[in-house]
Amino acid sequence: PTGSLQHTMQNTTPSFSRRTITRLGLGLGAAAVVAPLWAQATPKVIRIGYQKFNTLNILKGTGNLEKALAPLGIKVEWHEFLGGGQLAEALAAGAIDFGHAADGIGVFQQASGKGLVYLAAESPYPGGVGFLVPKDSPYQSVRDLKGKRVATGRGYNTQYTLIRALEAAGLQYEDVEPVYIVTASDTVAAFQAGSVAAVGLWDPFLAGAQVATNSRVLFDGKGLTANRTYHFAKPEYARANQDVLKVVFAELQKTNGWSQANPTQVVELLAPQLKVDPKVLALATERRQYGVVPLTAEIAKDQQLLADAFAKIKLIPKPVEVKDAFLNLPIL
Repeated sequence: PTGSLQHTMQNTTPSFSRRTITRLGLGLGAAAVVAPLWAQATPKVIRIGYQKFNTLNILKGTGNLEKALAPLGIKVEWHEFLGGGQLAEALAAGAIDFGHAADGIGVFQQASGKGLVYLAAESPYPGGVGFLVPKDSPYQSVRDLKGKRVATGRGYNTQYTLIRALEAAGLQYEDVEPVYIVTASDTVAAFQAGSVAAVGLWDPFLAGAQVATNSRVLFDGKGLTANRTYHFAKPEYARANQDVLKVVFAELQKTNGWSQANPTQVVELLAPQLKVDPKVLALATERRQYGVVPLTAEIAKDQQLLADAFAKIKLIPKPVEVKDAFLNLPIL
């Protein structure tokens, strides 16, 4: 089980290293200088960043976006990332054009001044983020984690879920010892080594750990966080390519509708593509609501709570006004 789980956690396509992102960004800059000489002979491309299991991943599996963009003469490049932080860095560096990341990453990137904007949101998915403990662990509630080491990602949806859970129990974030991880595989390794009391994971990795390890969910995001995924781009790209983004979001909406109505087919589509056990995808799919929606004042309010929580623990250097990074284009 351990070996199969670690295989599940591995990226199935190369991710961008910081050096690669920088080099690709420089290459794009150089290409832009000579673009007028060959632009008409070279097909346009939209470079999309995605992570395992999300709606962009499902859209990739259908092949429908390629068909929809073909009349515009635009090809699609898909780039998989291990986490939202790496994806957002690639967006900021110009290595990709469009992609999605969890709510925590959006606030983190806004606070760091990377210049990314929110374009749309996915439906709430509170059951898709949670904290695991061993089945025989003495810990029965978040209160029992006081003074203990807890694995979470810095700026991740797991971190915000932990903050809210501690506050709901009358505790503060400082009451636990956070152990910051970057990838899901690192988190599972810490869990299996017994070096932490609890670990925070997100689907499909949360579901993968539930299936492949002797664990139980101590708490998840229900009643604590909407755990939305957001779609991001640089504002200049989004404004200049609204026709392309309209097609992308139209296909996303179709994919979400199909996914909601056909959970079994979603598993059949993604399992061979992701090389993930169908049992894992089935567990993650059954607790999910699919749907891409426009940005609203209510969504901004929810996201502002997250931003304020991160500012309170000084995770971000200064408070941010989330709605300032909302780019309300007529693309949905």
